[in-house]
Amino acid sequence: MKTGIFVGSFDPFTIGHDDIVKRALPLFDRLVIGVGVNERKQCMLTAEERVARIRRLYADEPNISVEAYADLTVDLAKRVGASFIVKGVRSVKDFEYEREQAEINRQLTGIETILLYADAAKASISSSVVRELAHFGKDVSGFLP
Repeated sequence: MKTGIFVGSFDPFTIGHDDIVKRALPLFDRLVIGVGVNERKQCMLTAEERVARIRRLYADEPNISVEAYADLTVDLAKRVGASFIVKGVRSVKDFEYEREQAEINRQLTGIETILLYADAAKASISSSVVRELAHFGKDVSGFLP
């Protein structure tokens, strides 16, 4: 069984994230969405809320599971038997960061990273932008699945 993991803080999970999931799913028998928990990062939603929302979104998709993790992404990959990490890339800045992470992860464990480029119509959507708009009382429903 070929398993991939798609990881991020997903605070909140946007239509851009959903697009990456839908495009990655045909590549794998199973896709695990890993909700990263970082004590140093101030989040709008708790890890439990993020996991619950994403689980509801994919409740009818048996090949997707969702779990929170607070250790290294490669440790999550090992626990769930994943051969690949899937990451979305919106910009050159994202690409360079993800390239560096992919190299380290491959050196540590041999796990490969697959980069999927953001749909151009969704490339400007980020969780941080959605959080800021929500903070100022703007309707963000169009950015959420």
